[in-house]
Amino acid sequence: MKDKLFITKELFKFSIQSSYICSYSVLTTPFRSSMSKKSKGKSSKQNDALGTPSKISGPIIPKNDDVELHIHAKPGAKQNTITGIGDESINVQINAPPVDGSANTELVKYIASVLGLKSSAVHLDRGHKSREKVLKISGMSVDDVKLKLEKQISDK
Repeated sequence: MKDKLFITKELFKFSIQSSYICSYSVLTTPFRSSMSKKSKGKSSKQNDALGTPSKISGPIIPKNDDVELHIHAKPGAKQNTITGIGDESINVQINAPPVDGSANTELVKYIASVLGLKSSAVHLDRGHKSREKVLKISGMSVDDVKLKLEKQISDK
């Protein structure tokens, strides 16, 4: 398909002379429909060569040799606890204030203790200043991580 040329017009008000200055930015991007003609209106799951879905979603995702956990942290709680495993993230309450990374450190220590790992095997990958965090776990399989997290929830 041919590339189409898109022009966007942005107006900036010039405060001193109270007139408008127009600037045009030109973007050359290929225009492609997100769905092919055959699959319009149909939802289909694409599989890779092994027959597994190509897009893996959920709070516990395998990444190379590691496991990625999507966490929704709630700092300032009375005690460290896992409140639930949702479709998008694992809800964790942390007994530390969100000041100077103390809640992040406490989260890493708590998840390591729940999984029975050293703190060095759990790494905060993304979300240092957000409640939505991504932890990388090394040395465990996805099934083992799920099992230990669910056991921790049921032991409350």
